[in-house]
Amino acid sequence: MVVLSQPPALEHCSLIKTCKPTCVFTGIPVIDLRDPEAKTLIVKACEEYGFFKLINHGVPMEFMTRLEAEALSFFNLPQSDKDKATPFGYGSNKIGPNGDVGWIEYLLVNTNPQLTSLKTLSENFCSYAVNDYILAVKRLAFEVVEIMADGLEIEPRNVLSRLLRDEKSDSCFRLNHYPPCPQLQALSGRNLIGFGEHTDPQIISILRSNNTSGLQICLRDRTWVSVPPDQTSFFISVGDALQVMSNGRLRSVRHRVLTDSMKSRVSMIYFGGPPMSEKIVALPCLMAKGEESLYKEFTWWEYKTCAYNSRLGANRLGLFEKTANASL
Repeated sequence: MVVLSQPPALEHCSLIKTCKPTCVFTGIPVIDLRDPEAKTLIVKACEEYGFFKLINHGVPMEFMTRLEAEALSFFNLPQSDKDKATPFGYGSNKIGPNGDVGWIEYLLVNTNPQLTSLKTLSENFCSYAVNDYILAVKRLAFEVVEIMADGLEIEPRNVLSRLLRDEKSDSCFRLNHYPPCPQLQALSGRNLIGFGEHTDPQIISILRSNNTSGLQICLRDRTWVSVPPDQTSFFISVGDALQVMSNGRLRSVRHRVLTDSMKSRVSMIYFGGPPMSEKIVALPCLMAKGEESLYKEFTWWEYKTCAYNSRLGANRLGLFEKTANASL
């Protein structure tokens, strides 16, 4: 017998009213990692959307499906068993310490192999399912940001990847489970939030999900659009740190996840972050002569602390904009 996890009662979740039908967006840039023009296409996508779909990425499909199966096995355990993993990164309903909630349960661990949280995840799952996937996605992240650096004409090309490769890199990995919500049919014209709107604070995020829809991104005209799911591909997001390092040329994408009434959604996200002590500042090679930095200099620890202490949908970067540019 499978005991499904018990998400919160509807009255305890954030509800958003759909003001107009949300369209499925067919304009998401699709980039073949092996395309000779990938470096140019990646930069263009990050400038226009802060987001793109990556195909021909080289991560074996077996790694994805095996970890997804392990994740579902864990999330389908009785709640009392899952709660035992709370000290090691399990959570449900509550997103952060500031009152944000969602129709979600998750596992969140640091990807440093020396830390207890990742070791515990490997022990509770099939160890090679976790390790194979994380190692493959880390390598993909290194490759993507190096190709991005080529497109931006940054030298040396490891300016970004060295931060992710650093043994003190504050990168993390998250498994999200959005259970089906049959009660949605009673919420006429309203959608239940699985994970509220936000930007990712790190340098880059690499997401893979099953074939259940729900992910939405906000376009520059502030229109929310649905991203068609594709379990064989990855979706890459620019993070706040990369927006600062590119002095606003590449824009972090605001996104959210809405629940489905009948199907569960499982997503796996690698968040590539720098070491805690790393200073986040606009790269001089990306600034024109006489161009001013849009942001004050800060360390990753300072920004991460700010993000942790703010509401999910807050404009965290606004606190670090220089006064003259505060209205931008």
